[in-house]
Order: sequence, then C-alpha cells, then structure tokens
Amino acid sequence: MQNSRFFNSFDSSKSFNSFFSFHSFTNMKSFRKIAVALAVLVAVMASAKDAPKREFRGAWLHIIGQGQYAKMTPQQTQDYLRDQLNKLDQAGVNAVIWQVRPQADAAYISDLEPWSRWLTGEAGKAPDPVWDPLQFMIDECHSRGMELHAWINPYRVTSGEKDQPASGHIYYEHPEWFLKYADGKIYFDPALPESRDFINLVVRDMITRYDLDAIHMDDYFYPYPVKGAEFPDTASFEKYGKGWGDKGDWRRHNVDLLIEQLHNTIQSTKPWVRFGISPFGIWRNKKSDRNGSETNGLECYDALYADCPKWTAMGWVDYMVPQLYWELEHKAASDLVLSYWWNDHANGRHMYYGQAVRNVMDHHDIPDTLNPTQLNHKIELMRTLPNVHGVTWWPGYSVTENYKGVLDSLSNHQMRSKALCPAVTWIDDVPPPAVTNLCFDKKKDVTVLSWDAPVTTDPMQEAVKYVVYEFQGSYDFDIDMNDPWAIVKVTNQTSVTLPNPLGLKQSKKSKHKPTGTIYIVTALDRCNNESAPCASEIVY
Repeated sequence: MQNSRFFNSFDSSKSFNSFFSFHSFTNMKSFRKIAVALAVLVAVMASAKDAPKREFRGAWLHIIGQGQYAKMTPQQTQDYLRDQLNKLDQAGVNAVIWQVRPQADAAYISDLEPWSRWLTGEAGKAPDPVWDPLQFMIDECHSRGMELHAWINPYRVTSGEKDQPASGHIYYEHPEWFLKYADGKIYFDPALPESRDFINLVVRDMITRYDLDAIHMDDYFYPYPVKGAEFPDTASFEKYGKGWGDKGDWRRHNVDLLIEQLHNTIQSTKPWVRFGISPFGIWRNKKSDRNGSETNGLECYDALYADCPKWTAMGWVDYMVPQLYWELEHKAASDLVLSYWWNDHANGRHMYYGQAVRNVMDHHDIPDTLNPTQLNHKIELMRTLPNVHGVTWWPGYSVTENYKGVLDSLSNHQMRSKALCPAVTWIDDVPPPAVTNLCFDKKKDVTVLSWDAPVTTDPMQEAVKYVVYEFQGSYDFDIDMNDPWAIVKVTNQTSVTLPNPLGLKQSKKSKHKPTGTIYIVTALDRCNNESAPCASEIVY
C-alpha cells in the first residue's frame, strides 16, 4: 500500500553518491555509523517497513503561549479538545502529553498552585463554570485507548518581565525559594531542598488524585543561558556547594537530586506511573566530551545542567524523548547523527524521538528522491534503530491542522495500522489475566461484542485497556497476534460495536476446517503487558 508521493523513488547510484557527500559534509568520522546509515538508506529505498505492533506514538499539546483557550467557554474548550484528540487518533497517536503545569500553576483543580492564566486569561482565575481539564483529558484519552502523560515544567514560575505570580502563589509565602534571572523570568532555585520538596509535593498530589499514565518534563531545567549573564545562585553555592570545586557539577547534582526524588515518590505512590524526560537534542558535542555526538550546538549538559543519559542509566527515568528538531542533513546538529547517538545511549529504557512537524514537512528528503518531505525517512530510520521505540510530534496542533499533509500521510501510510504502547517490563512484566465470556449481541444494523473483565486484587495486573482483533481465516493457520493490521479497536470499555456485514450466520457443518471471521480480545495492564487471547466462535 505504497503511495509514490510519500515513498522514495530514485536512481541508486546517484543516491549513494549524494549520501557519501552528505556524510563528508557533516564530518561523520565513524565507519561503523556510516555502515549503519547505509543499511538504513537501503531499507528506505526498498520500501516502507511494516509498522510494528508496539510503538509509542505521542503528541505534545501545550497551553503556554496558546491564546485560544482563554477565549473559549468550558464547553467550547471541551469540544475543541475532543476534536484535537479525534484527529490525533486518526493520525495513529496513542499517547497525549498534555501540559498541566507550565509555570508553577495548574491546568487542573489544585490546592497547591493557582489556576493557569493560559486557560482563563488571568492567573489564578478559575474557569466559569469550574471544570477539571486534566480529568477531562484523562477520561477522553482513555476512552480512545490513548495514554495521558501529565507534562510539568519544574522550575519556571513566570514567562517574562511583566508576568507576575497569581495572588496566593507560594512565591509570596516563601520568596527566598526563588531567583530572578536576566531573562526577566522567576524560577525556583534548584539548589534549595525546599524547592525540590515543593515540586515533589505537587507531583505526589497529582499522581495520588489522578489516574495518570506518566509524569513528563521537557528541556527546561536550569534556564537557557542569557549571553553574558550568570544565573544568580552565588549565595546558594556558598551555602550548599561546599566540597564542589566546579559550579557546573554542583548544578547538575541539584537537578539529579530532583529527578531521583521524583522517581522515588512516583515509585512509592503508584509504581506503574512512568517518568519521562524530553531533553534538548544535544547532550554534549564530541569536542567537549569524547562520548558526545558529532555536532556543534548548545549542550544540555553544560548549558541546562541536565545529565539526561545518567538518569536512564540510574533507573530514575523510564523514557527519554530527545528533541531532534533539525533536518537530517543539518550542518551543526544533524538529525541523522543524533538519531544514532541517542540510540546508543538508551541505557535499557525506552527511547522515543521528538520530531518538529514543521521541520519534518518543510525539508526535502535526502539524497535525490521524489519524496517531498523527510517524514517517511525519519520514521523508517526510527524503526530501524534497535533501541528506539517510537516518536512524539511537536506540536500536536501541527498534526491536527494537517500541516502540509502530515495528518493525511500518517493516517494513510506510516501509521495507518494501530499500535500498542511498548510494555514497561522493568516496572512489571506479569501480564493480566485473560478476559472471559466473549459473546455477540446482534441488533438491527450492528453487532455488539462484549466480554467480562478479568478479576484481580493486584493493581499492577488490573486490566485498564482491551485490544480487539479481527482475523479472516481459520484458528489453526490464520491467527498472528503480532499483526497490527488485525487490531480494530483499543478501548477501556468491555464492549465494542461492530458493523454487521456478515450477518452473524450460524456455523455450517463441514468436513473441512471452518474459515470465516474470528474476533479475539486481550487485556492490557497499566504497564502495557498483554494477556492471553480470548477468541470468539468463527463467524461466517
């Protein structure tokens, strides 16, 4: 099911020549990586790989800087968000990363922090009538078989010089916890135990009260540097930095302490809730560290004091989403180079690549190809790398507006088949019990397929989603549970409505093995482990 508009078609000799020129251009010195890159190119040239059954397909939906929400009534906002989720579902997205705490505020009902101004237009002002956007998004995502990851920014309090915290904010009770940087923004001081404890309290409250699938943080740790301006933490260094010869190492230690503390809190409160980080795409350049990437750009290790690979190596973080927002052939930060680097530094945890939709769709593929964008190449590259488990689109709004046909392409080609999120086996690898009593209820124009949820007292093995498969054939020869094309529905309900083109005729006696339509239902637990199948009778 290829479409020449989106798949590569070119002369192989010209392509390989262009490819070698590209690698000389980006100074990629490792022969091993060139060999791997060539293997990927061959795969892309041949055809699009079949999409896997297990793949994280996320989308970020931010509220900071989004003016539409403050102009909407609650009902209009809910209708708008449903439309966004429907379109993301159409694009194959199975996890939504929803921003709920952009600047020490709340896009949900909270006793700890004020309502976000990005929802209502005024900091501290509640929606009228009051509703809970986080609970709404959890319910809507789960009803579609999607995960909901609550996205928080840990340290940022304001977005500029003229922005002020809302009345009643913790900033006014404990101003000594905060620092103002040269960018005009107010931040929690990462060095203070009180800052870490309060952020930890917010996360504990959130995961205690809401059925979240994950807590997510992006690239904002220590603030992006302002040229010529030092972050004003000299007093904190004098108080807490004894024994640290290098201020950068001390700052990284402060961030490490927060990450470790949040991990411990999540594990002790709801161990199935994952913890994910989306760092800036360059850890370190090779010129700074022999373990770094062949790049030449800002380094999150040195500029933001975020040692992200350490967090997965220590087991504090369950997934990483590096922001690979550059084109494949970018001079300073090649997406291709960085894709290999992050693949090699997954440290046994999930790795999902963050892709900027407009960058992907604005740049033509390399080398000589009829493909008008880099979309297919980047997805094929991701699927070829052994330690990469998915992708996340920035922003989800660009997908839903179908920027340069991205929604059409994803829904018709690269992500046409459904995918289950990868299982988080280091947290739990025990599958839930199977569903029971699978049955049909034929009505006038439709048929309802229903089942009983499995019974367990262990919250780890509780069924939270169900996967409905449809197979054409016989039990003995035509059932492949790894075939994503057989998945017709992922739901949190114990029934689905099916079309009734077959009429559900009664089985006919035959000397041969019967063939027809077979429905199979499995259960997924909170860590995405899948139960044994429960199969229907063959339907003719």
